[in-house]
Amino acid sequence: MFGAIGNFVYRLRFVVIGVMVALMAALGLYGLDLNKHLSQSGWFDPGSESVEGSQLADEVLGRDHKSDVIMLVTPPAGTKVDDPAFGAKVETVIEDLIAQHGDIVNRTDPGIIDPFKAAENDFDKATQDQVRARLFDESREHAFVSIGIKGDDDTTILNNYKIVEPFFDDLSGKYDLPGTQFQMAGLQPVAGAMSAGMDEDIKRAEIIALPLVAIMLFFIFGGVIAACLPVVIGGLTIAGSLGIMKILAQVTELNIFAQSVVTLIGLGIAIDYGLFIVSRFREELAEGYDTRSAVRRTVMTAGQTVVFSATIIVGALACLLLFPQGFLKSVAYGAIASVTLAAICSITVLPAILSILGPKIDMWGFSFLRRTKTKKEVEDGFWGKLASWVMRHPLKTAIPVVLLLLALIIPFAGIQFGGITEKYLPPQNPNRVAQQDFDTYFPTERTEEIKLVISYDPESSDDAAKLQTIADEANKIPGFTKEFTLDGAEASGDIVQMSAGLIDQNTAGEAVKELRAINTDGLNMYVAGTPALTQDSINALLDDLPLMIFLLIMVTSLLMFLAFGSVVLPIKAALVSALGLGSTLGILTWIFIDGHGSSIANFTPGPLMSAVLVLIIAIIYGLSTDYEVFLLSRMVEERQKGATTTEAIRKGTAHTGRIITAAAAILVVVTGAFGLSEIVMMKYIAYGMIAALILDATVIRMLLVPAIMKLLGDDCWWAPHWMKVIQEKIGLGETILDDELDNKRSMTATKGVRSAGTVVAEAPTSAMRTQPAAGPRAVPAGVGTARPSGPIARPDQPRPQGPAQRPATPPQRPGSPSQRPNTPESRPLPDRPAGVPVGRQDSGQTPRRPSPVGVSTGHMGSVRPDSDSGQSTGRPAPNRRPDPIRPRSQSDRPSEPPIGGSVRRAPSRPAPDSDPVAPRTPSRENARRNRPDTGGWSLGAGGIRLGGTDTPATNGSGVIRAGAGNATGSDTTSGVANGTAPGHRQDAEPPRQPGRPPRPQPTGSNRPTPGPDGRHQEPRPTGPRSVPAGRQDPSGRGPLASGSAGGELSSPLRRRPNLGPAGTGGQPLIASLNPEQMNPQQQPPRPTSPPTPEREQPPRTETPTPAPQDASSSGRRRARGASEEQISVRELLRRGNNSNNNPQE
Repeated sequence: MFGAIGNFVYRLRFVVIGVMVALMAALGLYGLDLNKHLSQSGWFDPGSESVEGSQLADEVLGRDHKSDVIMLVTPPAGTKVDDPAFGAKVETVIEDLIAQHGDIVNRTDPGIIDPFKAAENDFDKATQDQVRARLFDESREHAFVSIGIKGDDDTTILNNYKIVEPFFDDLSGKYDLPGTQFQMAGLQPVAGAMSAGMDEDIKRAEIIALPLVAIMLFFIFGGVIAACLPVVIGGLTIAGSLGIMKILAQVTELNIFAQSVVTLIGLGIAIDYGLFIVSRFREELAEGYDTRSAVRRTVMTAGQTVVFSATIIVGALACLLLFPQGFLKSVAYGAIASVTLAAICSITVLPAILSILGPKIDMWGFSFLRRTKTKKEVEDGFWGKLASWVMRHPLKTAIPVVLLLLALIIPFAGIQFGGITEKYLPPQNPNRVAQQDFDTYFPTERTEEIKLVISYDPESSDDAAKLQTIADEANKIPGFTKEFTLDGAEASGDIVQMSAGLIDQNTAGEAVKELRAINTDGLNMYVAGTPALTQDSINALLDDLPLMIFLLIMVTSLLMFLAFGSVVLPIKAALVSALGLGSTLGILTWIFIDGHGSSIANFTPGPLMSAVLVLIIAIIYGLSTDYEVFLLSRMVEERQKGATTTEAIRKGTAHTGRIITAAAAILVVVTGAFGLSEIVMMKYIAYGMIAALILDATVIRMLLVPAIMKLLGDDCWWAPHWMKVIQEKIGLGETILDDELDNKRSMTATKGVRSAGTVVAEAPTSAMRTQPAAGPRAVPAGVGTARPSGPIARPDQPRPQGPAQRPATPPQRPGSPSQRPNTPESRPLPDRPAGVPVGRQDSGQTPRRPSPVGVSTGHMGSVRPDSDSGQSTGRPAPNRRPDPIRPRSQSDRPSEPPIGGSVRRAPSRPAPDSDPVAPRTPSRENARRNRPDTGGWSLGAGGIRLGGTDTPATNGSGVIRAGAGNATGSDTTSGVANGTAPGHRQDAEPPRQPGRPPRPQPTGSNRPTPGPDGRHQEPRPTGPRSVPAGRQDPSGRGPLASGSAGGELSSPLRRRPNLGPAGTGGQPLIASLNPEQMNPQQQPPRPTSPPTPEREQPPRTETPTPAPQDASSSGRRRARGASEEQISVRELLRRGNNSNNNPQE
């Protein structure tokens, strides 16, 4: 699927960019006014007793607005608040407020409690005296005015307050009250200050975090273009997230803090994903792949890992939906949307941009910074050496690290929970200072009181006595600012409400518990108010926390098992992540509750909000598992390539250490910008993520994980068999791709036909028979997919003499593929999977003619531009390490491709008169059924094999026997005789050796025509050819094959295969290989029959053979060792070259 996504994005790159950017931009514009749709609600458990009591009181008694806005008034020195002149000036302020904002502020609804209003009669005077007794302090140096704000919900009230808020700016100057101090306290000013802090946090992230991240990425990638791409993905992600959150706000309530949290998570994760994608793309380009292949391979590997990582984080965040608080649900909805958008943009928009840029991604930078290290350099670098040292001392590393993490967990024992208060604002914030001054001057008039909402029968005297009893019992509980009393209690119908404030908010939990323990004697009593709401919310979170942790571990462990197929690795990851999480919570407790560093970070120590703690657990555990996935993915990749557990750990750590550290550093910068927030809750989240990232990316991932895996050894990969079967069917891990040599840019200079790893001609045989129009043609998928496995011959260098050294390999079973030589010019590579597209041939490059290549019974040598040496491209290729060789079963071993482009080799078909063959095994039958159509012919290690309706006569090795005609008289060449080899492009002219003069073009052909039996009917009419002494055929028909006796008519060089149409006598293969020497009249007509239908064949079997010493000796050895009925393509090509060099023959 991901390969299809990569190809789709590459083909429609401009469309993808246009659509996605337009969509994200539209969502961003739609979400610009998101703040107006966010709420202050969502902190409490909607199913708790306190919420039920509050709702009952609001329905019967109306919403309590007296704590919405508290205007604290302090006159200048020497003036008292009960001074009539001073009071008159303050009353002018109140009158103007009502006049300007009468639709929001009113004396009756929602109400204003004003001690400065002059009494108009005796009744008003008595009432005003009671008000002043409450609203003037005893020293008459401070007073306050309670101002209600219209609205039925927190969001409406807050938005209305933001409309009124500018009125309170510089009141002393506007109303000629010099020296008078007006301070704004109450619920809405504090909430408005936090809302403004959230807006500043987002702006700070945009102004500070994004430029710093871009600078860091510049030094990571070494180029401006590459550095900007992850930042672009982060910006698109945030824009889209804002629009989606506004859509969600239309159907559900979203808390005001969700916007900042979503921006923090979404921006950091998006930039990290962009880093992984761009890094992988540059790695593929450094390996020599063209842009299209690099994009596809990037999406298939890093793209799939990114999607899997996003799935894990989404699963962790989804566990927040288990809790009833709207705040956690809001953050979960927004964070899930942002992480999902980050993954989508990373596998669509970013690959599309990379498709356009290609190698230009490294523009505008410094070469020494953007240099990509080779695999060997990476593995021998710092992280590889560190992993090796850790695995040499696993216990010495693991024990101290575990003890350190356990020590960091100890402060967590002093954790304290509380609710959101004004202390979440900075100490110097004016609204926080006003609230603290108000609590100091008027301790009995707390804005956050505990309320007793009681349902009773107003007509019953017994119920009245019970109410008094309840009040008396409540007053026995210490810690309240005043007594609960029925005098002045709010009552309506059958509901009465008594209230009192707490001296210390930290005692709310014990106070609520004791109040609920009072015997109400049959009356329904609800303990409500902000302290009770906060305590019920804490209890609900702690009750559901174990289930949340269980689901969190199960979801992430299940996903990791599906990715890696191991039961041990998810368990190890859960334990290690728990250690890191506990250490992080211990550090946060040490800072924010114990107060270490509070003066530097500009906050006041105090209890932590329980909802924020749960959020931290989900985020940190998700990020920890995320980095674990990136680390283990590379280890599993190396393991699947055949590396031992120790090598897999070392290589995985070496290749991911730098990337994980860079990703963590980027996320630290993003969270650091939010760490400068004025809101303590955002500091708590940011500092928690910073601590977790530092511990996770260094101590845990690079030290503890390698040490534990070394101690576990091969048990790391264990899982029950039945679970392995399930994992193999629905596995979610990163795709492990083999190299695609034909799609590398350094491979496009030579057009070669590969068969069993051997280039025998610069172009297909059919291209040599005809002269097609010049220009490149598309190559079907699968062509040229064989891997070069032998020594690489170069035109400018002689072939090495003597047998090449072979790598140490496990013992081979009979019939297993031979082990290729592993020389500096050639490294063993696994076969590329079938169906992988092949890059196009650059028409501007001139093909080279290879030097002679010897042929052996096991395999043929290879001729191709060596990407390691940079041949034919002028571009130095990386120094590669040989891939590890692992033993595979017979059915798992890849077979060599035939010339038609399949990854399977054509079988040897017995002739009618050959010995019977053994029945085919089921695995061989599968191989035969899967063999693609090659048009009736294929090229293998022994030579050319023909196929059709009837099988031509062959010897035991599958090579055409001389003299074997077509029994049915049909065309045995199928796709060959028509001048076009199936699945191959046609070149304008077969390339020649450097320095060879052009071949003379004869005016007519004087070659003998073979008869139906494949034997020459008459000698060549030209003069005798000059051949080496002792090699002349007595009959004068041409030189004999090496090792054949003179005069024997069964010489393989005199019995050429019949490749012509049936009944016409055919043409010798040597004539077909030299179209310049053929007359148009002698060229066989193109057959009109369709290609040969798909045939079956057994898997090839080869035995190890020594490497050839040189071209001529290998040809002689093959001719001597082969049957007289065989003829090899190597000998035929040599014969053709001899003919061209001796035109007088």
